[in-house]
Amino acid sequence: MDSMSTDHVLSTTRAVRLKLDLHREVEPEVVYECLRLAIQAPSPSNRQAWRWIVVRDQQVKDQLGELFRDAGTAYLRNRRAKSDAAGQPNPSRLVDSVQHLIDVIEQVPVFVIPCVLGRPRGFNAADAAFYGGIFPAVWSFQLALRSRGLGSTLTTFHLRHEQRAAAILGLPDDVTQVGLLPVAYTTVSDFRPAPRQPVEEVAFADRWGQPLA
Repeated sequence: MDSMSTDHVLSTTRAVRLKLDLHREVEPEVVYECLRLAIQAPSPSNRQAWRWIVVRDQQVKDQLGELFRDAGTAYLRNRRAKSDAAGQPNPSRLVDSVQHLIDVIEQVPVFVIPCVLGRPRGFNAADAAFYGGIFPAVWSFQLALRSRGLGSTLTTFHLRHEQRAAAILGLPDDVTQVGLLPVAYTTVSDFRPAPRQPVEEVAFADRWGQPLA
């Protein structure tokens, strides 16, 4: 196994919004190949309760995009208001990136909607297993996209209108959407690792606050 290539993909798989190529077609077989890799991820009790909806139909994307834009616009408006009230500057790069995706969401070639069979129960242990059962597969899907020159970001704006989205997608009542992944080729060939806190500041040994070394 080439650990250098693996490490590069792991450290440079970004949340891509600004650099999605809205004009290049995404071949169905590429998405399916990435999904085949994604469902190799572990799941609680090997239930494999994940389900995936690959959306290409423009009418469906338009309807979901309307929900996405409504919730995303409200989110950014509230975020800006809170920052202004606290006298804090808005992180313009992030806000601009999110705003861009809100503006162009329907133009992204493919939406992938990860879902889970069942509904969350509302207490920590059960919900950790419920959502934890699909997120490793979502991340594997994003890594597989990255290795093939595509980008994505896990978004949740449309979930503020979950029932309306479920109706658009024809979902049964006992299926839970966990996000929306806009999928496209990227307009750049590579990404750099992101700035992160040192691992010594976020990981502890044996007890909270105990240094690793």
